[in-house]
Amino acid sequence: MESSQATVPLQADAQPAPPHGYTANKDAYLRRLKRIEGQVRGIARMVDEDKYCIDILTQVSAVTKALHAVSLGLVEEHIGHCVVGAAAEPDPDLRAEAIDAKVKEAAEAIGRLLR
Repeated sequence: MESSQATVPLQADAQPAPPHGYTANKDAYLRRLKRIEGQVRGIARMVDEDKYCIDILTQVSAVTKALHAVSLGLVEEHIGHCVVGAAAEPDPDLRAEAIDAKVKEAAEAIGRLLR
């Protein structure tokens, strides 16, 4: 099966990618996501067992709230790490472009969360 994503060859002198803003809290994010995964499985089980629709909707609301909390944490990490990192770019011309790109990424991500 052919992949639709192109791979970028790694150059011999290429540095590893810097850690993401969430790297320091990665384990906490993974724990929260595993808990959410369990909640979703529970919702599927409720549907399979023909539980009352309002009870299912209550659980869906809890999962949605939990996912929003993860999303907001990641947005905060992006702004605190990636946007601030772009502002630390030593070249003034590159700095303005980097800040604009990272702020645009954040704004688009927030827009997707609000839809």
